Amino acid sequence: MAPDPEFTAREIVAGRFPHATWAILTGSVLGPHRTAGSDLDIVVLQESEPSHRESLHYRGWPVELFVNTADSLAGFMASELAKRKPSTHRMIAQGVTVLGDPGELPARCARVLAEGPPPLTEAERDGLRYGLTDVLDDFTHVVDPGERTVIASVLWFEAGKAALAFAGRWVSGGKWLLRELRELDPDFAARWLAARDEPAELATQVLADGGGPLFDGYRA
Repeated sequence: MAPDPEFTAREIVAGRFPHATWAILTGSVLGPHRTAGSDLDIVVLQESEPSHRESLHYRGWPVELFVNTADSLAGFMASELAKRKPSTHRMIAQGVTVLGDPGELPARCARVLAEGPPPLTEAERDGLRYGLTDVLDDFTHVVDPGERTVIASVLWFEAGKAALAFAGRWVSGGKWLLRELRELDPDFAARWLAARDEPAELATQVLADGGGPLFDGYRA
């Protein structure tokens, strides 16, 4: 049996980053979404080493290290906010400190998550409408069965992400896309899951809620 995740994270950080400013253990290993394959996700802030991401196994745990300087961390966080995908904010807000003191940063990240992203600009909304219109048109007219399967997958994911963006919510990918959709509207999330192979009807509704199809006159 693998040792306690928090104890193990402290051991890893003490051995590899003894001079770090702070380190935070985060991810699904700390909450109800933990599985037998959950990683130890550890965010480390230090000034003596270039920022990098590293994967390894330690005492039976898969470990993901996110090592940053103050400048690189600020850059990553700003870039994520611009994309409406605050992964690093979520990691810091929902983690536990295993070394040093991150000060008010976790609380500040939590406030950003709770406040949500700024309203979509007209250009951002039009871009989402155009993109969904284009994929929906491809799905409607596709003939090749293999291509239809691929386009259905793209349309399904894009419809889910667009639904979040149109609703003024943070956008995520992978398992976090479903978690965000469930938080937005459990009934919609269930319909989204059921529409995986035939997403056209749901995508059409998402598009209508976002302002309708857009092709003619679109310019980026």
